[in-house]
Amino acid sequence: MTDSVNQSIFSGVVESLRRLTQCDVQSGWHLCDRDGSITELPSQFFSKAELNEKGYLVWEKGRKVRWFYQEFYVPEQVQGYPVEGLTLRLALTWWAEFAEVFVNGEKVQEGDLFDHSCRVVLSQKVVPGEMVGVGIRLISPGHDIGGLMKSRLVYESDYDAIDPGFVADELAVLQRYLETFAPEELETVEAQIAQLEWSAVGDRTQFNHSLHRLRDRFHRFSPRIKQHTIYMVGHAHLDMAWLWDVEETWRAAERTFQSVLNLQNEFPDLTFCHSTPALYDWIEQNRPELFAQIVERVKEGRWEIVGGLWVEPEMNLIGAEAIARHILYGQRYYQEKFGEINRIAWLPDTFGFNWQLPQLLKQGGMDYFITQKFRWNDTNKYPYEVFNWQAPDGSTVFSLMSAPIGEGIDAIALSAYAWEWFARTGSPHSLWLPGVGDHGGGPTRDMLTLAQRWQKSPFFPTLKFTTVLKYLEALENRDAKAMNSKEASIHPKEASIHPKDSPIHPKDSSIHPKEASIHPKDSSIHPKEASTTDQDAIATLKHSSDMDQTSSPIPVWNDELYLEFHRGCYTTHGDQKCFNRRSEACLFDAELWSSLATIVAPHTFSYPKIELEQVWKQVLFNQFHDILPGSSITQVFVEANEAWENALYRCMKLSLDARSAIAAEIYLPTPPHPDAQLVVVFNSLNWSRSDIVQVSIPQANKMIRHWHICDLSGEAIGNQNYVCNPTLNSDFIGFRADIPAVGYRCYWLCPCETEPHPLPLQTDSLVLENEFLRATVDPTTGELATLFDKQHQREILSHPGNQLQAFRDEGQYWDAWNIDPNYAQHPLPPTKLLAIETGQQAFQGGIDQAQSAFESRVRVKRQLGQSIFDQTYMLQQHSPVLKISTHVDWRDRHVVVKAAFPLTVAADFATYEIAGGAILRSLATPIARTTTPQTEQEKAQWEVSALGWADLSESDYGVSILSDCKHGYDCKSDQIRLTLLRGSEFPDPEADLGHHEFTYAIYPHAGSWQSAQTVRHAQDLRHPLHPVSIEQPSSQGSLPPGGSLLDLQSENLILTALKQSEDNPEAWILRCYECHGKPANLTLKSDFGLAIAYSVDLLERPNQVSATSAPQSAATNIQPWQIRTFTLKPLPKKEGAPKHTPSSSPHDPQTDHPTP
Repeated sequence: MTDSVNQSIFSGVVESLRRLTQCDVQSGWHLCDRDGSITELPSQFFSKAELNEKGYLVWEKGRKVRWFYQEFYVPEQVQGYPVEGLTLRLALTWWAEFAEVFVNGEKVQEGDLFDHSCRVVLSQKVVPGEMVGVGIRLISPGHDIGGLMKSRLVYESDYDAIDPGFVADELAVLQRYLETFAPEELETVEAQIAQLEWSAVGDRTQFNHSLHRLRDRFHRFSPRIKQHTIYMVGHAHLDMAWLWDVEETWRAAERTFQSVLNLQNEFPDLTFCHSTPALYDWIEQNRPELFAQIVERVKEGRWEIVGGLWVEPEMNLIGAEAIARHILYGQRYYQEKFGEINRIAWLPDTFGFNWQLPQLLKQGGMDYFITQKFRWNDTNKYPYEVFNWQAPDGSTVFSLMSAPIGEGIDAIALSAYAWEWFARTGSPHSLWLPGVGDHGGGPTRDMLTLAQRWQKSPFFPTLKFTTVLKYLEALENRDAKAMNSKEASIHPKEASIHPKDSPIHPKDSSIHPKEASIHPKDSSIHPKEASTTDQDAIATLKHSSDMDQTSSPIPVWNDELYLEFHRGCYTTHGDQKCFNRRSEACLFDAELWSSLATIVAPHTFSYPKIELEQVWKQVLFNQFHDILPGSSITQVFVEANEAWENALYRCMKLSLDARSAIAAEIYLPTPPHPDAQLVVVFNSLNWSRSDIVQVSIPQANKMIRHWHICDLSGEAIGNQNYVCNPTLNSDFIGFRADIPAVGYRCYWLCPCETEPHPLPLQTDSLVLENEFLRATVDPTTGELATLFDKQHQREILSHPGNQLQAFRDEGQYWDAWNIDPNYAQHPLPPTKLLAIETGQQAFQGGIDQAQSAFESRVRVKRQLGQSIFDQTYMLQQHSPVLKISTHVDWRDRHVVVKAAFPLTVAADFATYEIAGGAILRSLATPIARTTTPQTEQEKAQWEVSALGWADLSESDYGVSILSDCKHGYDCKSDQIRLTLLRGSEFPDPEADLGHHEFTYAIYPHAGSWQSAQTVRHAQDLRHPLHPVSIEQPSSQGSLPPGGSLLDLQSENLILTALKQSEDNPEAWILRCYECHGKPANLTLKSDFGLAIAYSVDLLERPNQVSATSAPQSAATNIQPWQIRTFTLKPLPKKEGAPKHTPSSSPHDPQTDHPTP
């Protein structure tokens, strides 16, 4: 007998059994669009509801109310099967923003978009002739039509007994098992099913005996089925904000947590896990009695804390230091409140993960990583359920692609997942996470009672509650060997668990639920064997998803985890991206200068630890994966912007106070004039810099009319520009300052007898030129007509550059999240040039004009659709970088805009900055000389993210695009496009409307991006020099009038933090990362006596080094792509020595340990 015939017989019996106890009542509803109480709506207001072609009852979007009403009469029999005494339930599925279910006028159930299914009890023991009236009040989503998709009456026996519907589900489970593991048994089983006594249907007792006899024939399969175990952990994914504001999140958390605690009293075996220290912190502060209960359940082992990050953040758009702080503050909270750090990075819903995350997790005490988001991929299905995820430095975390979240206990779906899990991994132990999610909710009583019933079934896998950690430890230690042969043989296309499989997936209906390493391929290569040339470093970045089967019993994923979905989140709500990048930069400055001020001025400045932590937590919260990506409702961003602005204000004030405290400690010669003011210029970055600084002229002394900048001897420095601005009633001076690494230099702002002559302005010309570049602006379009590299005699552009290319971007259900994959097929008309200004007119006035003598500018105003782009091309003296300052009044909807730069390079790969490193990705269109075809995964990466820069390079030349806050890119072998803005309307109809301000730049360079120091140029764009004016400087300090307070003395190390130790106020924490893919040597130089004490992890715990560790001389070697953290302490001061002495620290920080 063929499989298709077996399936037909199986399916026919299953459906016939179901019809004995289940009735579809979808077509029986009457509807009413008036709102009001169910008891007050007269029957004449209701009319017969009509099903659409999919069998759904739908109505218009926009939070419209629709009532449904139906009366159910209990018969004596259903299809001949007596039902008296059975329990009657109504199973419902809806798509509504809010739902209420009423039985005989009493509300018995609520729900929403996420809690969208229920099985309402209509009668515990039905009596023939009984009538039950059911009303359902549904409110359609604001963004989408509403729908009632399923209505089914279900008659059930007590869970200790059987009924035809339950046996039908058992047979469906058995059928899937046999098809997967024992297809040779199907013919025999079909013959046994045929012996069912259908003639006895009218006698419930006799027919149930027939069902028992049928089940007895299949008991031989039970031992094999029961060898499979589905471990369960209750869960309730709760977005910190999304289609609701933060206040609603707190309420949802309170409801969810109390519900779980109550259910655990009723179901003692129930275990539950939840992430997010920020959420527990709110519960602790605002619901202490609830928090105390949670702490007790954690001690009992029934409540598991997971996810040692402050929130579940967006992971493509935040820097390595922000990730480190999520881990630091999250883990410290867990340690303090629950007595343990967390070992599981729980990130089920984040929209993709940067390649350095395994290294950061490992350094933060997390050995395991869990997500399920790649089941959402729109092109390729992720090939592995279990894998070791490897970072560029070789760090790995044991990783699990979990079952989908937000699921219930559907026996057929649950068993199918278990069978597929075994087929794909070789492990008979799978993990299921029952519980309503997104808006909280967690497990329900019905889920748990269903689980108890199915646990008793001999034809269902063993069901056990456990903890996620216990499951992962057992999986890693017990099942890894079996997984090796299974995982490696699975092709991505073979996976079947996917949102599209849902009958209510967006693409299937009109109703929608939410839906290459440093050790290339051979992980036995030690980090010290990594190549040191730029080309070899680039080669190691060519990521590979080839699985290393020689050194690990399970596959190794040696690449980023790119989500083939939600590509629009790199761009949507550009204000959030801008706030985030500014906040991260300002926090770096505030901590850096506060640390240094505390060290050099301990009597006048105290480290603001509490305030800095508060600001960090504000920023970290706003990095949540539905806030920073721009995928929430309007109110969320109103509140988020207030938090961003507060964080920026506090950071800037802390930085100013700290720099002022340092300035007060500088020993100065006698001022050259009684009214002279001290100007101290600070550089936050760990390399020396030369840049233009603008200072305002003091207005307090009206007798002094003219000022100029002088050196410490009182001599006026050259190359300064005095600008008088009567409109603002203020004057300004611009000058070039040369400042050492993490250092400062002093200048005098002195009165002078005569008015300074301003330096000659740049000429009125459409050509911007210095010794490096010559750029020409097209007078008819405002685009870059040419960009010529004078040093290498090379034209950079193959066609006009900075083209603003617009495309229609619509047709996506996930509007804010997704760019239309076919956007390129719908180009919009080009921009219209409105105005061009050159020379003095190109400057905005005020302090901006102080730069007019130091750079050439051309200002271009263009119209694109309903929006205005006001851009200024800026080329500074002695700079190889052409900046494009941009102001936009954005008014367009469902449009995506890109800045295109067609180039004269022909690259094989594009390089992009990621958190703490870089990654090479294949290009959208391979060039002719690239012989290796793209994989399907690479083809799906048609829009990618980068933090601060992207680069296209040939063997000896390249071009980098730098950006201060734009993250979306697409590249071809000879073109880079930066995505500037989108115009989504859901879930925020006001997304991106209004004013935007940002800067991007083009940087042509010889050689590789490493040798050209692209990373440093991108950092320069975000970290300007900071002048501080001191009206009455002190001469009692001990610091020299200029110097470097901290120098890493390495061209490929980036300082990411200098902060006070969390536990020792006398110690300091320095963190840096290697940015070029080459070994680096850290030799700390400090003009006031700081030295490396020992190496620590992200939690500031000393690193443990084995007895075979490297010799001391190698300890300051930082391997390619490593992120390293050190504890610093002041060197002992010699008797009679100056307060601050220069020092170097070449000793071994890894083998040194903290003194007691």
